[in-house]
Amino acid sequence: QSPRDRYRPGTRMRFYIMSVEMTQRGPDIILSRTHTDMVRSVFEQEIPEIASGEVEIKGIARDAGARSKVAVFTDDESIDPIGSCIGQRGSRITTIIDELDGEKVDIIQYSDDAQAYIKEALSPAKVDKVELEEETKTANVHVVEDQFSLAIGRGGQNVRLAAQLTGWEINVLQLDDPDKVVSSEDGEEAVEEVLTETDSAEEATTDVPAEEVEATEETVTEAPVEVAEEPPAEETPVE
Repeated sequence: QSPRDRYRPGTRMRFYIMSVEMTQRGPDIILSRTHTDMVRSVFEQEIPEIASGEVEIKGIARDAGARSKVAVFTDDESIDPIGSCIGQRGSRITTIIDELDGEKVDIIQYSDDAQAYIKEALSPAKVDKVELEEETKTANVHVVEDQFSLAIGRGGQNVRLAAQLTGWEINVLQLDDPDKVVSSEDGEEAVEEVLTETDSAEEATTDVPAEEVEATEETVTEAPVEVAEEPPAEETPVE
């Protein structure tokens, strides 16, 4: 059961059948709404291009009830795989989200190029560059300051799902501060600690202390005002 699910009498819900076993009491059916293939099944039922095989699901990463990332691909240049999943005015993806009880879904363009794939997987964040360490299958991803928190996601969710989707361990580094790094392997507490430090630093640089504001106001209001004296009017001789 997904954390978002609320079972009510008479409600129609879809489930993924994990297994069916015969027991002495009859068939024992195990159902799930949190399994990754639940997302795959909904996509296959709602998107004709996937059902027909024209568009292929290359991978799915899921935090059930919160967010899923789905990588799609097609060999047919006349088909937009992402557009096919979204539908006109978002009609298809809206139906899918409703079936998953409000779970957010990111549609990702699959690529055989690992660097391009990792960049796409970290969306909606914009990645500056990706450095790969093939031996350890680790990717060092560099982003600018205003994309750092977005690339990581709340509690590290975005970077963890991207790592799960691509199969690479991902380290997110801030371009102007290489020591500030979050890994897809970090726990939520460690991630939040780094993000809190980032937010505190931003507030320190943008907030002006109240004492400075008051001093500035006093300086302006107490400054002497000089008034230029008008020259005396010239007397016109009377004839």
